[in-house]
Amino acid sequence: MSLLDVFDIAGSSMSAQSVRLNVTSSNLANAQSVGGREEDTYRARNPVFSAVMQSLHGNSPGMGVEVTGIYEDQRKLEQQYQPNNPLADENGYVFLPNVNVVDEMANMISASRSYQSSVEVLNASKQMMLATLRMGQ
Repeated sequence: MSLLDVFDIAGSSMSAQSVRLNVTSSNLANAQSVGGREEDTYRARNPVFSAVMQSLHGNSPGMGVEVTGIYEDQRKLEQQYQPNNPLADENGYVFLPNVNVVDEMANMISASRSYQSSVEVLNASKQMMLATLRMGQ
């Protein structure tokens, strides 16, 4: 693995964590939305990551991470009795999203710190490359 592969690995990590942050933000934004039918109600979404075991440039072995998909959480939705809500069904119930705000905040903090760690890896690699170039002067 060359030092340049570190940039690919850290870059793929930053890209994956950026997707994770966006999905988490979407979950938080829809945490209080309601629906009149189970099919119409927002469901929490989560990204799925997988390891990449070949170079992103295809010419040498390397590693990284990629987002293979985003799945909807299939946990049961909560029903709440709100007969005055215009979205309520014929029995007066609305469906609430299956978004756990505490879990989503923990996901956001984790993704943010992972992103920050990747930035630190890039900066450290850049400094090492510059130090190596200075040695040749």
